[in-house]
Amino acid sequence: KQWYQRRVAITAGVTDKAVMNFQDVSNVEKFEISKEEYDKREDSVQAFKKKNKMGRFNPAVQEKLAAQAEENKEKASKMNVGDRCETRTPNQPTRRGEVMFVGQTEFKDGYWVGIKFDDPVGKHDGIVQGKRYFKCPDKFGAFVQPRHCEIGDFPAEVDFSDDEI
Repeated sequence: KQWYQRRVAITAGVTDKAVMNFQDVSNVEKFEISKEEYDKREDSVQAFKKKNKMGRFNPAVQEKLAAQAEENKEKASKMNVGDRCETRTPNQPTRRGEVMFVGQTEFKDGYWVGIKFDDPVGKHDGIVQGKRYFKCPDKFGAFVQPRHCEIGDFPAEVDFSDDEI
């Protein structure tokens, strides 16, 4: 690896070893633009999305997001800490657990349900971005939108794979 770096330095005519440090970007001047200036630009990704009514600039998408937010708020109002639940998040297997938190969070807008899963299929221990929302063992906790969580009599699933026949 050092040979390659020296070879590149010789080929490019670079003699200052500090220039070859591609990991330290502290000396690189950062380009910044105000939100107002960016909004005025016609050659930006945002301008392209506005022109073509894509993403958050699409009225249909906004209506769908508003409907989902209302559904989340309504479902969250019917959930209580300690309820048993089953999550059905898109592109994820069905998982069971216990509701540990219901409400709004600092890490994301809207209503969320904090769940302690029966198995270590979660992402954390109830702490997200340094704030504790609930307590559970590591990898047993996760947050899901209330619309992906069903409250009911969902006993913990028993794994019989180790039992003898």
